[in-house]
Amino acid sequence: QVQLVESGGGSVQVGGSLRLSCVASGDTISRYCMGWFRQIPDKEREGVAGIESDGSTSYADSVKGRFTISVDAAKNTLYLQMNNLRPEDAAMYYCRVESPAWASLRLWVAYQPRLPPNHWGLGTQVTVS
Repeated sequence: QVQLVESGGGSVQVGGSLRLSCVASGDTISRYCMGWFRQIPDKEREGVAGIESDGSTSYADSVKGRFTISVDAAKNTLYLQMNNLRPEDAAMYYCRVESPAWASLRLWVAYQPRLPPNHWGLGTQVTVS
């Protein structure tokens, strides 16, 4: 079983940048899907970006060109570089990992928000003003 801890959130001005980190500990995984998701109060969680062990990535249309997802396998860490932040990016951000990887990264990202609260960690808060 893999445990995930998100960090790196904070308060930034519009147009600013943040880099989120998600450290994975526990079982070593090789073929996987990993992703970032976000949620604001009273709204459903949504997929932000996903990455597969073969390096393929998937982004929500709202963050394309501004956010970059990456993995440092040596550090067991997932990152989300967020540039040109907008007020609508403000949310609690969560990471997820699943192994083995799904046949479709896009479908995996779309499905994750359906998971109940006990499948999610504490998250890291991003505020943009």
